[in-house]
Amino acid sequence: IDVQTSAVFAGLAAAGVATALRGARTQLDEKTAPLAGLTAVFIFAVQMLNFPVAAGTSGHLLGAALAAVLIGPFAATLAITIVLILQALLFADGGLSALGLSVFNMSIIAVWFGYGVFLLVKTIMPKKKISISIAAAIAALLSVPAAAAGFVLQYAIGANATFSVSAVFTAMIGTHFLIGIGEALITFFAVGAVLASRSDLVYGYKNQVTQLEIRSN
Repeated sequence: IDVQTSAVFAGLAAAGVATALRGARTQLDEKTAPLAGLTAVFIFAVQMLNFPVAAGTSGHLLGAALAAVLIGPFAATLAITIVLILQALLFADGGLSALGLSVFNMSIIAVWFGYGVFLLVKTIMPKKKISISIAAAIAALLSVPAAAAGFVLQYAIGANATFSVSAVFTAMIGTHFLIGIGEALITFFAVGAVLASRSDLVYGYKNQVTQLEIRSN
C-alpha cells in the first residue's frame, strides 16, 4: 500500500481510536477493567499465529467480536489497538507504516461490524445465555472476512504490488472466511466460559435478563 493511502487510513484510524477513548469510559469500571486486560493478552497471543494465504498475503485470528462482546466495542477497539501497536514495535508484525491500515481494519471495522452483527442476531434469538454465545460466534465468523474486505479496499486504492485486486479479493475473503470458522468456535466457547462463571462481567449480556416486576392489586 502506498504512503498516501497509508496516511489517509492512519488518520481515520486515529479518529476512531480517539472516539473509542471517550466511549470506553462508560464501558470500563473497576470490575471490568481486569477482564479487558486479560482479553487483550489473549488476543495478543492468538494474533501471533499467522496462516499463509495465496497471492502473497497472510491471515490470523482477530478476536474482535470476542472482545466487543466481553468488554464492549469501545474498549475492544482500544484493546486491539494496543495489541497491534505492541506487535508492530516488538515484533515488526505489519510494520509501523502499516499500523494505521491494520488498526482501521481490525480495531474498527472488525470490532464494530462484528458487534453490529452480534446485536442483530441477539435481538432475534431467545433471551438465554446460549443465545449470547451463538450470536457472538456468528459475529466472529463474519467479522474476519469484513476486516479482510477492508484490506482489499485499501489495496484497490493504493496498491504497490502486481497482484490483481480480484486475486487479492478471492484469496483474502475466501481464506479469511475459513479462518472465521475457527474464530467462531473459539469465541463461542470463550464467551460461554465467562458467562458460566461471571455473566455480570460480559458486556453483551448486561440488561439481557428480564427484570421481575412486583405488582399489588
